[in-house]
Amino acid sequence: MCTCVCMFCQVNQQMGIAVASQMADPNWEDEQVTLLGKEGLRTGGHVRSLGFVAGVIVCEKIPKFETMLWRVCRGNVFLRLAEIETPLEDPLTRNPVHKSVFIIFFQGDQLKTRIHKICEGFRATLYPCPETPSQRREMAIKVTTRIEDLNTILGKTQKRRHRVLVAATKNIKNWFIKVIKMKAIYHTMNSFNFDVTQKCLIAECWVPLHDIKIIQSALHRGTKRRGSSVSPILNKMNTSEDPPTYNRTNKFTSGFQNLVDAYGIASYREINPTPFTIISFPFLFAVMFGDLGHGCLMVLFAAFLVLREKSLAAKKTNNEVWNIFFAGRYIILLMGLFSMYTGFIYNDIFSKSINLFGSYWHINYNQSTVMVNKCLQLNPSLSSNYDQVPYPVGLDPVWQLALNKIVFLNAYKMKISIIIGVLHMLSGVCLSLYNYIYFKDRLSIYCDFIPQVIFLTFLFLYMVLLMFIKWISYGPQNDFPHSPACAPSILITFINMVLFKEADELKNCNTIYMFAGQGAVQKILVIVALLCVPIMLLAKPICIMRQQKDKYVQLANVHATTENGDAGAGRVVQQPSPSAGGHDENEIGELFIHQGIHTIEFVLGSISHTASYLRLWALSLAHAQLSEVLWSMVMTKGLILNSWIGGVWLCFVFGFWAILTVGILVLMEGLSAFLHTLRLHWVEFQSKFYKGLGYAFTPFSFELIINPAWNEVEE
Repeated sequence: MCTCVCMFCQVNQQMGIAVASQMADPNWEDEQVTLLGKEGLRTGGHVRSLGFVAGVIVCEKIPKFETMLWRVCRGNVFLRLAEIETPLEDPLTRNPVHKSVFIIFFQGDQLKTRIHKICEGFRATLYPCPETPSQRREMAIKVTTRIEDLNTILGKTQKRRHRVLVAATKNIKNWFIKVIKMKAIYHTMNSFNFDVTQKCLIAECWVPLHDIKIIQSALHRGTKRRGSSVSPILNKMNTSEDPPTYNRTNKFTSGFQNLVDAYGIASYREINPTPFTIISFPFLFAVMFGDLGHGCLMVLFAAFLVLREKSLAAKKTNNEVWNIFFAGRYIILLMGLFSMYTGFIYNDIFSKSINLFGSYWHINYNQSTVMVNKCLQLNPSLSSNYDQVPYPVGLDPVWQLALNKIVFLNAYKMKISIIIGVLHMLSGVCLSLYNYIYFKDRLSIYCDFIPQVIFLTFLFLYMVLLMFIKWISYGPQNDFPHSPACAPSILITFINMVLFKEADELKNCNTIYMFAGQGAVQKILVIVALLCVPIMLLAKPICIMRQQKDKYVQLANVHATTENGDAGAGRVVQQPSPSAGGHDENEIGELFIHQGIHTIEFVLGSISHTASYLRLWALSLAHAQLSEVLWSMVMTKGLILNSWIGGVWLCFVFGFWAILTVGILVLMEGLSAFLHTLRLHWVEFQSKFYKGLGYAFTPFSFELIINPAWNEVEE
């Protein structure tokens, strides 16, 4: 309404400029003088008055409007136009429209009728205008006064609206919460069934068994407050529907539970991987991210979020990155602590080592020998070079200076990755036993669990045992149980074992095996492991077929017997179809296909998943090398000057190094290690026992309803 009034005022104001510009001219002495001025049209010495029509038209229609006037009126009209500078707002479409004020002079009633019809056809708005100049001056004054009054009213209205809105902002959130609560309550109440006779509401819902007493007491409290005479009744019901899954969490475990739920919601009573993920997830992350300094930075950031979690949680924000970091603050804290532990084991802090226990290696060369020959090597078989005692914790700091550091760490971290991976997968297979026992699936225990454990143990766990045997049996000294030159490769040994191939004999070695009878043991292990494959493939479908056949025979015997125990005379007994047992030929075929896919996935997956754990070694090596490169190429540049300028230069270099460390090594490398760890849990670990085909329990909670809705309003 305000828009329409403003448009009318602007139109009249522009008309006052274009039409009434001559009305207030004091040079006009006689009101009978026409708008054409003193040079008006004269006929026989008398001034002939002209009629006129004034209005407003859209600028786009002006060319056609002029053409139509010229043709219809045959050039007997005079048209003047003045464009309105300020665009007007269309009251229907709310779009800006450019319009122009026009005035048409004519003579005679016939032309007046034609002009009115043309203006009506082009949807031009006509405004009445007095004939005499005095009336026009009076009308212009009235229009100006009305415009001022309307501007005053609009200004006061806008101020009043602003005050009302400012006052409303103080209560808008409370009003919004009340409306959302009322809508949620009525939406839930509409799902109830209304019992007309008893005048009560009946509903069926899922309730945690542990909270039944709490719900009953809440219903009684609500009844007393309401003053109702009907007491609430809460009864358990038997149903064939699959219940939802409800996992109780707190602020510490909720982040880990979200990681598991992102893979899939657990089925009802299916084992929850979250308690195991709380330990294994940060540990596997730390194996790839092992650095005492970088882990300390993560701990400091997570500690800030944890210590100020109440104040930070009160500050609602729509920044998704910040919300993700805050929701996973305890995950980041554990990942940082575990990274500090593995960094201490690796003896790695910002690509440097710490010398806590001293070095167990000794240099017995004199200074002249060292200066001449820089490629001297230390022999671990000599007691003068090595104390022959394992380092107390972690790695000896002397490895930081060794040229063969990468070679040593590669062998060390690669074997550690395989050991962790095999144990992690084997623990996942063992967890499937709890599901089978709870759901009383004895067939899966014998046909799936036992063959899978045997297959993993006889092949991959045996390979892990070979690693420990090699570490124990082979040492630097020749008088050790085995010579170090005769130490076989674990990978080559495993390949020869699977291919039933004898290893190549080495020179000056008494035997190619690590222990007596190794060749025979390996053949037996491979044969037993291979026999488990057809068991996993065929045993379960065959057992199900036999069970269905037994049910079919029992059902046929029941139909062949009359009610009194005798054969019915003259009665045709219809035999049950083979599909009456619940599985027809198509279902049996699908069962074989499903079991075949499951078996192939497990057998091939055992190999690929074991190799997938090598990412623990690869990312750990990449992280350590990138940290070392960053130190040598950036930080060392700030230590080349010895004067006071070097101190200032070192501050700038340190700042640049710190930015790269946090941005690349902590954030980017941390995100990469996080995603790889997530993949190891979802694919390599949870796939062994976790299906995640359930749906989550969604209780009626005002918090769960209000927060998402309020976030949408703020956005």
